[in-house]
Amino acid sequence: MNFHSMEEREIEAGLDTDLQGGLSSGLIEQRQKKVGYNELEEEEKQSAILLFFSQFKDFMVLILLAATLISGLLGEYIDAIAIIAIVLVNGILGFYQERKAERSLQALKQLSAPQVMALRNGKWTRIPSREVVPGDVLKFEAGDRIGADVRLIHTSNLEIEESALTGESMPVQKNTTPIKEGNINLGDMHNMAFMGTLVTRGNGVGVVTQIGMKTAMGQIANLLQTAETMETPLQRRLDQLGKILIVGALLLTLLVVLLGVLQGQDLYTMFLAGVSLAVAAIPEGLPAIVTVALSLGVQRMIKQKAIVRKLPAVETLGCASVICSDKTGTLTQNKMTVTTIWTSGKSYTVSGNGYEPEGNFYEGEEKFAPSDHINIQRLLQYGMICNHASIHYQDDHYVLEGDPTEGAMMVAAMKAGFRKPNVLKEYKILKEFPFDSSRKMMSMIVEHRGKRLLVTKGAPDVLIQKSDSILWDGKKKFLSKSDEVEVNLMIERLGSQALRTIAVAYREIHESAKEYTEDEVEKDFTFIGLQGMMDPPRQEVEGAIKECKEAGIKTVMITGDHMITAKAIARNLGILHDGDRVMDGKSLSLLDKNELDEMIEDITVFARVTPEHKLTIVKSLQRKGHIVAMTGDGVNDAPAIKSADIGIAMGITGTDVAKEASSLVLMDDHFATIKTAIMEGRNIYENIRKFIRYLLASNVGEILVMLFAMLLALPLPLVPIQILWVNLVTDGLPAMALGLDQPEGNVMKQKPRHPREGVFARGLGWKVISRGFLIGVVTLAAFMLAYSKYPDQLIYAQTVAFATLVTAQLIHVFDCRSEVSVLSRNPFENKYLVWAVVSSFVLMFVVIYTPFLQPIFHTVPIKLMDWLMIIGLSSLPTFLLAGSFFAGKKKETMV
Repeated sequence: MNFHSMEEREIEAGLDTDLQGGLSSGLIEQRQKKVGYNELEEEEKQSAILLFFSQFKDFMVLILLAATLISGLLGEYIDAIAIIAIVLVNGILGFYQERKAERSLQALKQLSAPQVMALRNGKWTRIPSREVVPGDVLKFEAGDRIGADVRLIHTSNLEIEESALTGESMPVQKNTTPIKEGNINLGDMHNMAFMGTLVTRGNGVGVVTQIGMKTAMGQIANLLQTAETMETPLQRRLDQLGKILIVGALLLTLLVVLLGVLQGQDLYTMFLAGVSLAVAAIPEGLPAIVTVALSLGVQRMIKQKAIVRKLPAVETLGCASVICSDKTGTLTQNKMTVTTIWTSGKSYTVSGNGYEPEGNFYEGEEKFAPSDHINIQRLLQYGMICNHASIHYQDDHYVLEGDPTEGAMMVAAMKAGFRKPNVLKEYKILKEFPFDSSRKMMSMIVEHRGKRLLVTKGAPDVLIQKSDSILWDGKKKFLSKSDEVEVNLMIERLGSQALRTIAVAYREIHESAKEYTEDEVEKDFTFIGLQGMMDPPRQEVEGAIKECKEAGIKTVMITGDHMITAKAIARNLGILHDGDRVMDGKSLSLLDKNELDEMIEDITVFARVTPEHKLTIVKSLQRKGHIVAMTGDGVNDAPAIKSADIGIAMGITGTDVAKEASSLVLMDDHFATIKTAIMEGRNIYENIRKFIRYLLASNVGEILVMLFAMLLALPLPLVPIQILWVNLVTDGLPAMALGLDQPEGNVMKQKPRHPREGVFARGLGWKVISRGFLIGVVTLAAFMLAYSKYPDQLIYAQTVAFATLVTAQLIHVFDCRSEVSVLSRNPFENKYLVWAVVSSFVLMFVVIYTPFLQPIFHTVPIKLMDWLMIIGLSSLPTFLLAGSFFAGKKKETMV
């Protein structure tokens, strides 16, 4: 039922209630049995044990566990323990993140009022909010949270802060007038109050229309529960990679074993070699290295004021193509600020940030002191007198207590050097006429130097109509028709710039009158001027949006604010350009899925939207193939934050609900931090590609050297223990160091990766196969040369092959730092990589030259001349790569 459109008698009949006496005990009991309790319901959650074991159902993990079992049965305990440790670490991390991510509803529940004042059996009684039923009559005042969705039946200066629910930055003035217009948003329902919102001024009485999951807050809770958590691009790519590697590795390993057995090799030896190759070919260290790379990225991002709640989110940011950003508190400061003042026919600008009482006043480009202008002094002083807001310093920043509009006027006066205690010594307050929505003004009677003044602030159109004079350059003069036209034009101009305007006026009153009424004194004003205020954009946002655009990332503003405000802010920030489309929630509701998908990429601003609309926008962009980052701070943003590929919440102004639904929390609430996170995400993915390239090329080399040896009917060039040693030591340390590599200079000049781009895209597959082939060939060549030179010393030839394989891989790791060439980057730039390579070389020498390790690893000392051959052959793949780089450069120069 549309209670917002009904008269009182219709509401009373529709809800079967008594607005004068409330519900009776019998009706309350009946309704509680019928509709249940006024609380948000939770879906049944998966048990902790099942959730933990679900982390191990991945195909690659199951294959690894099978390989572990075989390794253990064959006595390769070190390798088996290493694999199990890696699998367990990844499982525990996944379990922890999933358990942590499902706390959104608990945070949402905390927004519900614990107790409410209800009219029952003719008496006002305080009851737990969960016992409220439809038809209950509730009353509330400033500081109370609304306990259910209610239709207002009485208000007195009632204002309710709904930004967490609707996204609108200013408290909403409420009334009881029926709204006959159909299809309206929550933000336009001025005669309704909603569960979880906060009364900031006045008081009211309302009748409960919806409770629990049927409230506006309940609908958000339902959206949170049904919103799908998207699989990240990294998870998709690693899953794809795992399947390719497993199938390829098993086929190649099976081929090697069969060829060996057919050529007369011992079945047990070949089976052991096959298992060793399978374990080597499947990079079981890959999930661990990915986790380490992501974790290190997380640590770097914490230093940049971003907290990552879900590890894969770091990499997902790297391929974001659209950032859907809430306006209030994200692109803007969520702090009303006076930016323009008008008086004596001139406009002045006021600088400063948020509630900090520091800023300058400018006429055009020229700075001036407000103390030199009588009109400006009075405009600011009287705005401070007629004001109940207070600004105080807390936890390293300034905090507002009170109404945001009054806070903005207070800060503007403080920027001019005024402090309220000092002003009140000069102006003694005698009487107050509080703000009233029907009068649209607030007045104070003050005593100043033996005279009594009425100081007033209010709606400009009302005050100008009640004025008969205007303060012009410090002197009072008659308000002419042309003056009135000029004031109205200025009001209109400021409104078109999305500024909320407040007028300030005064009048002298007769001291002889002892009692004053509003009607007697609120007239014949002397109009002083206007203060224009807005929720200003964050200082760093415009530059960050520009950089994101250069990186191929589109920013879309989604807000509950009015269209005019949204368009003005979007133009200021460089989001809205000529030719871009703007859409409001009403128009969006009229579109079906296909119609929205057709035009979604042309729209850059959505205004007056609901939580459902935000979710619809995110889903539409995802259907068009975009990786969507959704930022926000309110309860209304939470469902879209959860459903987006990467959900980002504000850490300072954000609600707990938004934070719990997010993957990333910005500690400083800076949009620019998102840009830094995107750069970090892109670098992490490139580093993941680097160590995939290194690991797979190394593994291909290991398999091919064995395969070629079997095809040529040669003895085994490597024994199983050597393959396992290379896999665990030589592959592991340098690969992990690649995960710490610095970003290349052009990382934020490239377009976002396509979300369906495979791991082997951009030539990576060819690089893996070609480098792996060369590593295999040079290793086999070293083995054959040593074996032909010492035909009766197979173990020596195997040691030479082992050393060549290790050296070739450790030289190749420097190739992997760049998509272009080893020569395009300073090889000593990544000190972790240098130390990892040095460590691997030292460990190799230990295995070759330590007597008690030689029997275990089947090694013998290598002669100096053979080391020259090993280094020469191991360097060959890199020299060939560098040669092709120079050839390409020469060709470019000739062209």
